[in-house]
Amino acid sequence: MASSSSSSGSSTVNQIIPPVNNDDSGIGATGTAAPTPIMNKVMSSVANLAQLLPTGTVLTYQALAPSFTNYGKCETSNQWLTTALVAVLASACLFFSFTDSVVGRRDGKLYYGFATLRGFNVFNFSSEEEKQEWNDLDQFRRLRLQPLDFVHGFFTAVVFLIMAFSDVGLQNCFFPDGSRNTQQLLKNLPLGMAFLSSFVFIIFPTKRKGIGFNDTTPRHKLT
Repeated sequence: MASSSSSSGSSTVNQIIPPVNNDDSGIGATGTAAPTPIMNKVMSSVANLAQLLPTGTVLTYQALAPSFTNYGKCETSNQWLTTALVAVLASACLFFSFTDSVVGRRDGKLYYGFATLRGFNVFNFSSEEEKQEWNDLDQFRRLRLQPLDFVHGFFTAVVFLIMAFSDVGLQNCFFPDGSRNTQQLLKNLPLGMAFLSSFVFIIFPTKRKGIGFNDTTPRHKLT
């Protein structure tokens, strides 16, 4: 009986899991810098803002910005290249806000075009080709420019500029010695614009299904 109790006691001892070294875990947690609440809010707001932008412009900026800004260590040439990149992509956001899409009557394919004050012009289609593909071109008048399109275009371009200026590389390139007021502005501006832009797009949603935007649901065919 004694031997059996001792063997069971030793087996019990062998099954005990070694305790975790709290000191080591504390050192590991201390060594890893946790992001600040302000930075978390800024990055979350920028991520939400990016959803309102055409996908192509976001990907283009993310791909070219690190090289153009030289990861924040800018020369004069880097500043000129970055300025040109931001200006071109902001103009692209404005342009894409006025694009829309239609489905062909015969082939069922999705075609993109540009809305005008008079109607809608399909890319790479002449007037005669449009008449052959769509019988009733008067329905294109529904896709003509509206005052709300200019509002959406403006806010889309502003959203892109806010996202671009939230980039650390661009901030270090153009504001290497920024004051505390400048730093606070760059931190809090995306938060304010995220609220304002989201409010505008929720209250006045766009019905356009333009180039690069998230809403890719095909339209009903135009006869």
